[in-house]
Amino acid sequence: MSRKAPRDLLVGLDIGTHKVVAMVGGTTPDGRVEVVGLGSHPSRGMNKGVVVNIEATTQSIRRAVEEAELMAGCRIQSVYAGISGAHVKSFNSQGIVGVSHGEVSPHDVERVIAAARAMAIPADQKVLHVVPQEFIVDGQEGISEPVGMAGVRLEARVHMVTGGASAAQNIRRCIEGCGLRVDKLILEQLASSYAVLQPDERELGICLVDIGGGTSDIAVFKSGSIRHTAVIPIAGNQVTNDIAVAFRTPPQNAEEIKIRHGCALPALIRQNDEIEVPSVGDRPPRKLSRLTLAEVVKARYLELFQFIRKELHRSDFYDAIAGGIVLTGGSSKVEGVIELAEEVFDLPVRLGLPQNVAGLTDVARSPIYSTAVGLLHYGRQQQGPAAPPSAGAGYWLQRLQTWFKGQF
Repeated sequence: MSRKAPRDLLVGLDIGTHKVVAMVGGTTPDGRVEVVGLGSHPSRGMNKGVVVNIEATTQSIRRAVEEAELMAGCRIQSVYAGISGAHVKSFNSQGIVGVSHGEVSPHDVERVIAAARAMAIPADQKVLHVVPQEFIVDGQEGISEPVGMAGVRLEARVHMVTGGASAAQNIRRCIEGCGLRVDKLILEQLASSYAVLQPDERELGICLVDIGGGTSDIAVFKSGSIRHTAVIPIAGNQVTNDIAVAFRTPPQNAEEIKIRHGCALPALIRQNDEIEVPSVGDRPPRKLSRLTLAEVVKARYLELFQFIRKELHRSDFYDAIAGGIVLTGGSSKVEGVIELAEEVFDLPVRLGLPQNVAGLTDVARSPIYSTAVGLLHYGRQQQGPAAPPSAGAGYWLQRLQTWFKGQF
């Protein structure tokens, strides 16, 4: 695998409730993302996508970044970071301007998007994204690239995403506490869509569901553009907690049981299958039915999918997703989840794996890393190469200070 120059590398930072992932990648000549470094560390200080302990979250980010730096053989200066949580809100807006000189110019496009963005939002919210859906020139709809077209009136329909100002600021503080710069905060399901969705799915109509540890993030695409986003506070950690309570086992053991033996569809389990379940304290482990485990897991996933179905009906997008559902994220890997989702939604469902990836493909092509890979795709499309790093005495002094903070 060829090494990229540091100035050609981008870094995606996925700060989840369960883990922090730092992914370093470059771009291949054919437009794919080449992953050259990956760092992962258990997340401490996050709950349902929101920072609840700045020091613990900073430490988790630092460990993941250091591991990625070591693997990639470079210094990380800035990152594209994901953001999620119940504080995230979204809505569609529209703006209208007059065309300046009879022909739509890039300046006219900027003005109409600014007009669509000029909406009153709560003081505790900040705008994260303004994503154009389509442009309308003199009543002609369905235009994706209006520059150069003749007309007198230009309209734009956009999808706006806002997030809690304090939640975004706390994430920035944690990242900057590691000596890093935030290039941009990106909505996590939007980032994941860059990694797992195909152009024909976006055009026909698709619902992406990123099931993480603390939240499940929804994004609906139609006619090539994003139409709706939502965050549901039910995800993998709730499944783990249910297993811990039902089987009276420590949470860390419940997580391992979910990963190794979990199944969301009891029909796939043989009647006499048993698993060994560690007990609390110094009590000996027990043998319990895997079918009972499947019933516990199914109940929580069924609740999640029913919430998603209600959200799609509430937003009037259920009938628009002819392409079906794409599930991704670490908690989508549980056996039987795809089959259960097909029963609930009565639509085709597939597992979303990161696409157009080179380099460390054996690791990166997993739904666990969909957001991290998507952040690299987003960064490549939006801002291009990162600034070249310097490795002078000041850098090493800063790294030494950072190391001492981490140890003491």
